Formats: sequence, C-alpha cells, structure tokens
Amino acid sequence: MTFEKLRLFARRHGRRMWVRATVYCALGVVTALVGALVKTWIPESLAGRIGADSVGNLLSILAASMLAVTTFSLSTMVSAYSSASTGATPRATRLLIADSAAQSALATFIGAFLFSVVGLIALSTGLYGDSGRVVLFAATVLVIVLITLTLLRWIEQLSSFGRLGATINLVEAATRRAIQAHLRAPHLGGAPGMGAPDGGHPVEADRVGYVEHVDVARLVQIAADRTCVVHVLSRSGAFAAPGRPLLVVEGARPDDETLEALREAFTIGDERNFDQDPRYGLVVLTEIGSRALSPATNDSGTAIDVVGTATRLLCEWATADTAGDGLHHARVFVPSIAIDDVFEDVFPLLARDGAGLLEVGIRLQKGLAAIAATGNQAFATAARRQAAQALARALDAMAFEGDRAALRDAAAKVWGA
Repeated sequence: MTFEKLRLFARRHGRRMWVRATVYCALGVVTALVGALVKTWIPESLAGRIGADSVGNLLSILAASMLAVTTFSLSTMVSAYSSASTGATPRATRLLIADSAAQSALATFIGAFLFSVVGLIALSTGLYGDSGRVVLFAATVLVIVLITLTLLRWIEQLSSFGRLGATINLVEAATRRAIQAHLRAPHLGGAPGMGAPDGGHPVEADRVGYVEHVDVARLVQIAADRTCVVHVLSRSGAFAAPGRPLLVVEGARPDDETLEALREAFTIGDERNFDQDPRYGLVVLTEIGSRALSPATNDSGTAIDVVGTATRLLCEWATADTAGDGLHHARVFVPSIAIDDVFEDVFPLLARDGAGLLEVGIRLQKGLAAIAATGNQAFATAARRQAAQALARALDAMAFEGDRAALRDAAAKVWGA
C-alpha cells in the first residue's frame, strides 16, 4: 500500500465515530489508572487535607450521569440523521455523521463514563491507597470541568444539529474545501489532459462504483518504471464499470502486473465523496433545493437559499487565483473539470423544478448574472447559457402573463438587456 493510500485510509477511517470514541476511552482508562503509578510520589497526609476520600462518591455520580447523557446524545444524533435524510437529502447525512464536534462530545461522555467505572473498580480493589486517591481526585475534578465545557458546547450545537439550514451550511463548507483543494491542484499534480490518444491501450475498472480518489503519484511511478505515458480519463466522481476506461496507456501494451498496478491507483467505492470531487457538493446542494421544490414540501425559500449558496461557491471558484498551479508530472495527463458540466449539475434541475415559481426564476437569473459578472469567460459563457434555458423553462411553465412579464423584466434588468 502506497503512502497516499495509507493517508487516504487514515483520513477516511479517522472520521468514523468509533475511532474517536475509542481514543477517548483509552485516555479515560489511562487517566483512571495513572494514580496507581504515581502514588509513591504523593504524601499520604495530603489525601485528608483536600478531601480525596470523597472521590468514590464523585465517581459514582459521574458514572450514572454520563451513561444517561450518552444515551440521550445518541438518540438525539439518530433523530438528527433521520431529519437530515428526510428534510435535506440522504447524501448530506454523511457530513453529520463525520461532524467532529458531535463526535468529540459523544466520545467525551463515553470516555468519562469509562474513566469513572475503571476508577471505581480500582478503588474497590485498594489499588490506589491514600496517595493514589489524591491523583484520582485531581483527575476527577479535571474530567468534571471538561464535561461541563463539552456539555455547554453540545447544548449550543443541539439547537441547530440536523436542521435544514445547518445541513446546508455543512454541505457548503465541505464543497468549499473541495473547491479550494481543486484550485490548488486542478490536474491533481499532473499535466493538463488533452483526451485519449489514438492507438492507446485502455485500462478499465474491474468493479462497478464511483472513483473516489486518483493517486497520481503512483501513476507517475508506474509511467516512469514502464517508460510510458498515462492519460487519465476518469477523475474523482466518475462512474466506473467494466467497459468504461479509467485511463489510456500510450506506449507498449501493459502486462497483467502493470494493469493491476494501474487499477490500484484508483480508489473505487459505492458512493461519491467530497474529497477530490468539488462537483459532488454542488450535486448534494441541488438535491436539497430540488426536494424543497417538490409538491410535498413546497418550500421555495430553501430553494432560493440553495441558489444563493451555489452562486457564492461558483463566484469564489471563478475569481480564484490558479496561477500557482504548475506541471509536476509530465508523464501523467489529467483532464480538467468541464465548467459546463459543473453548471449542468446545479441549474437545470432547479430551473426545471422551480419553473412555475416567479421568485425562484428571478433568483436564478440574479445568481447566474452574478457569476457571469466575475469576468471569468468560461463561467460567464456557461452562466448565460443556463440563464437562457432557465428563462425559457419558466416562461413556458407560467400560466399568468403578469408573472411572465415580471420575469422578463427581471432578466433584462440583471443582464443589462
């Protein structure tokens, strides 16, 4: 396994709830037992002066309360996941599950519970003695302070955890991180791709799924060892299946060992993720807006919020400075993300579902005009195309002539026509 694969594995599994909880539990156990290790350095007379004899009662209260708080927190989090799945989109639930603040709160409560239980067991066996009780008492006070601070922050987070607005903000933050990572390396460190060459040897995926990560450094190593050139065709987010080439090798036909090594440079999973795929975050935002415009929900305000969020992200993308991107690996060519495809991920679906709503139509025209005004030619061209299509959809769907006239006037105003 290459270093990039190990880093990807650690980052992905580090977001799982049980990993953080396990670390906090281990810290709780170590903290509870440290008194037995350092008791020889503590004077026995100190225990009576600071009230360390009461540590058993404190630990009993702490163990009972932490068990109740942990159970309550788990039920609240499950309810929040269900609310986000039904109110926003199931794809956004992964961000809630990976939320570091929620994981830290739950892990703190579980770790404090385990600390209390281990401390009580050690006390009942006489492991500490009077000197060890002093250390356990000090550790208990510190744990109580930590729990208090965590509870205050957790209470504040519970007021918005799983709510639609907070979920949109989470998706926006994840999408922004993906866009910024893309801007730092638009071609993942490779050279700009120019399409598959004639006479190349395609390498297909051996399973069905989505490309989650492309290890360009590994492809460079393979290309250098085999003296060939690699043209990547499937970036992160692309659908992979037998018959759909992941890449094309220019040079000698690769043997079976090389084919396997090339496939291993692509991480293929069952779902798309946000890491190397800035388009996926925009897709998830669009799903939220589309669900809000369904007849069962009929929430045009959320759709307008989604349009504004997408506009903000695309404006940041259009105005970002990419001059620092350089050619790192001349033997590996990676295609650029097509800006037209980015716009197709967002605006056609919202324009279709909100075609009969004047307020959504006006917001789409204003958002697309703002993107076009950034001065980025590729973004401006795509924005004008989407604005024309959205206007045509809306005019065709609106039955009231007054709404059609208002939309025409709004479009003419923002586009300066």
